[in-house]
Amino acid sequence: MKKIIYLLVLFIAVNKIAIAQTKDELQIRNSMNEQLAAWNAGDVDRFMLTYWQSDSLKFIGKSGVTYGWQKTLENYKKGYPDTAAMGKLDFNILEVKRLSVLYFFVVGKWHLTRSIGDVGGHFTLLFKKIKNKWVIVVDHSS
Repeated sequence: MKKIIYLLVLFIAVNKIAIAQTKDELQIRNSMNEQLAAWNAGDVDRFMLTYWQSDSLKFIGKSGVTYGWQKTLENYKKGYPDTAAMGKLDFNILEVKRLSVLYFFVVGKWHLTRSIGDVGGHFTLLFKKIKNKWVIVVDHSS
């Protein structure tokens, strides 16, 4: 009887952990879908809401490392000054992996369909739960 109770308790604990992971992963996927909608609406400011609004945000791209939310926003606006340059974003999430209670690692592919020529590449994102919200603290896009 003790074994059955032990197995039942273990089963409940494992299910609670799986549900928590699923809920967190779903929140991350939803925030990325919000980013996608914002980009495709030509709204870079709304797109940036998924990023950590901190001077410690790190963005790594073809030009190197950028530190800070404001500088990252400025770079996006400079690199994508209008909807023709922005095009239509699509991405394919290849992996979402929990690293700890506070961190998730996301790997994917991105593609911009544009009248001025399509571009694309890969991204790795580090999400951190800050003030009960999942935000991107590191973005490496190439």
